[in-house]
Amino acid sequence: MLTLARNPARAAGLSERDRRLVWRIAALLLDYPSAATLAMVDQLTAAAGELPDSVREPLLHVLHELGTADPLQLAARYVETFDMRRRASLHLTYYAYGDTRKRGMALLRFKHAYRLAGMRLDESELPDFLPLVLEFAATVDRAQGERLLSEHVPVLELLRLSLADSDSAYAPVLAAILATLPPISSADRRRIAELAAQGPPVEEVGLEPFAMDPLMSGGRR
Repeated sequence: MLTLARNPARAAGLSERDRRLVWRIAALLLDYPSAATLAMVDQLTAAAGELPDSVREPLLHVLHELGTADPLQLAARYVETFDMRRRASLHLTYYAYGDTRKRGMALLRFKHAYRLAGMRLDESELPDFLPLVLEFAATVDRAQGERLLSEHVPVLELLRLSLADSDSAYAPVLAAILATLPPISSADRRRIAELAAQGPPVEEVGLEPFAMDPLMSGGRR
């Protein structure tokens, strides 16, 4: 059973630089553990070492895992964690809308923010992919990126709880992200309980019109 618990790291003050650095490191940690990412572990560890304790320790914990585990095991664990479990999706709108028609409008909010900032996306990528949103907030438009993340605090907390329940090594990354965002409100708690009870809707529809936009193209995985 998912149990809500306040993350004490939220109370710690983080500078804008700290938040951007957390988002940048988290974006890489939550993306597929490619050879390029694994080659950056030492560099990321050094960068994380400059952060306050509240976010440094969770990130260093995951970086240690990436630096010591077998790459094939890391890849298998990533797929098992995020691709095979509906309650551990890295697509933020999936929790509320699943693969339903209503999800299209939610996805357009992300695409509109990216478009206004001049950011181009790979046509095959849905714009609510958490590593992408984190990268956007860290390197393109902090204000708009932080707004998108803050609007999805209930989803991020639900994902953290789901990962923690399964003893996933990725749970500390979500704790670090949440430490950069507004505290969970009473309304957020109600929304978390609602999403946890209902689970993602299961109506199957094609999302290609929302994933592929001729005005947005580029080189992201």
